[in-house]
Amino acid sequence: MLHAVIMAGGSGTRFWPASRQLKPKQLLAMVGNRTMLQTTFDRLGGLISSEHVLVLTNHQLVDEIRIQLPDIPAEHIVGEPCKRDTAPCIGIAASLVTAADPEGIMVVMPSDHVIETKPDFQNALRAAQKLIEEKPSRIITFGIRPSYPAESFGYIQRGTEVGQGVYEVSRFREKPNLQTAQEYVASGEFYWNSGIFVWKAQTILDALKSFEPEMYSHIAKIGESIGTTQFPSVFAQEFQKIQGKSIDYAVMERYSDVLVMQAPFAWDDVGSWQSLARLGASDNEGNTAQGKFLNIDSRDMIIRSEGEHLIVTIGMNETIVVHTPDATLVAPKNQEERVREVVKRLEAAGMIRYL
Repeated sequence: MLHAVIMAGGSGTRFWPASRQLKPKQLLAMVGNRTMLQTTFDRLGGLISSEHVLVLTNHQLVDEIRIQLPDIPAEHIVGEPCKRDTAPCIGIAASLVTAADPEGIMVVMPSDHVIETKPDFQNALRAAQKLIEEKPSRIITFGIRPSYPAESFGYIQRGTEVGQGVYEVSRFREKPNLQTAQEYVASGEFYWNSGIFVWKAQTILDALKSFEPEMYSHIAKIGESIGTTQFPSVFAQEFQKIQGKSIDYAVMERYSDVLVMQAPFAWDDVGSWQSLARLGASDNEGNTAQGKFLNIDSRDMIIRSEGEHLIVTIGMNETIVVHTPDATLVAPKNQEERVREVVKRLEAAGMIRYL
């Protein structure tokens, strides 16, 4: 049976001031009327029952996620007691899946991607499920054919083709510099790493046991407590002892039987404010606006405003303007990476109300 695990614990600091600690990017409507988390859940409809969906998140976000996703059983929205990266998160999810379904197959996905179309996405999951059923030891990941030499994504180099659009993974590569990214794209052998995986739940637990035995020992203790009254306390106690690590480092770069499927769906990770320009409609001057905006001789702007607040720009170019009730960001598009610096400075200054 197919189960879905949605990872929804990110802080979304690149989207300050709209994204805050208690309402990060995945809980906001960045594209369309539904939040990113809701659209991730919607994408599963008709393929995976809500009874077989798990959401792993920060413990502070559990209540809000339960409000946003009322169709998911409350106990399937699991709040991690602390941040420990994706490998421990996935290990806990796999333990929960195997407790309910020892033969279960997991689809693991972030909560903050834009994917089109739903039928293409579901067809890809069905194809991946079939590959796992044919050989349960496999791990499947989805590669996105790069449309430009991105420096902000990890890459997957494909090897031998084993089926139509399915390849053995030759190697994983971390985020490259521009020259290396250009070489990757020119070779035609590399995909962007989507961070979406399909595997048998027991397979990923076995891999963690093999490659990360210390991490696995804590996950196993948590797993043994599932279904008992001790689960919350064991979870809190053991999870904090884990040394955090990404699933890429913990398993993917070390596992021998990984296949990459060329994604048949359109994908964007919505990693920064400039993503809105790629995903939203622009006017004749290249301005992308969410909310009320009056443009006077301004070009290539990204504007976001809430409620009835009007933003007016005069003679400005290539600037991001984001208004919220208590904070406003104005930044050149070519310096948007420094939004994270804002968050750090607010923390250092003790200006917690703006975080």
